[in-house]
Amino acid sequence: MGVALLSLGSNLEPERHLRAAAQALRERFPGIVFSAPYRYKAVGFDGPDFLNAGARLESDLDPHQLNAWLHALEDTQGRRRDVPRFSSRTLDIDLVLYDGLMLKGEGNLQLPRPELRHAFVLQPLAAIAPDFPVPDSGRTLAALWQAHADCAQAPAPEPWAL
Repeated sequence: MGVALLSLGSNLEPERHLRAAAQALRERFPGIVFSAPYRYKAVGFDGPDFLNAGARLESDLDPHQLNAWLHALEDTQGRRRDVPRFSSRTLDIDLVLYDGLMLKGEGNLQLPRPELRHAFVLQPLAAIAPDFPVPDSGRTLAALWQAHADCAQAPAPEPWAL
């Protein structure tokens, strides 16, 4: 079993899509832990705010299998792949970290995921897995979050849970 950390986001009916994704993830991965959702501005395009959350799970799937499973889950929530990369979406779930693995150039999967540098990915993950080591930095998620430029003005968690 591997430990995986996921980033979840949505800016089209986000509460509905995130709750549906959380339910599907709970059914497949009992024991999954979710952060609270956080509201962040869209990055790379003008659009509605995103609700972003993090998840920690144990998986019997290897990283490539898990990534494919997550893409299929996105598709069930109406994720479109025929639009620009930086655009609104019903659901975006990214495999950010998997144990201490570092992967690059193997299909469309890179670990750690480069988006970990963004506050909307890092803040929720640091909230649920502060001591998780990030293999290419030698630091924990909590240490990376505390050093992040946006840490001091980070949004508060939304008043509902996944």
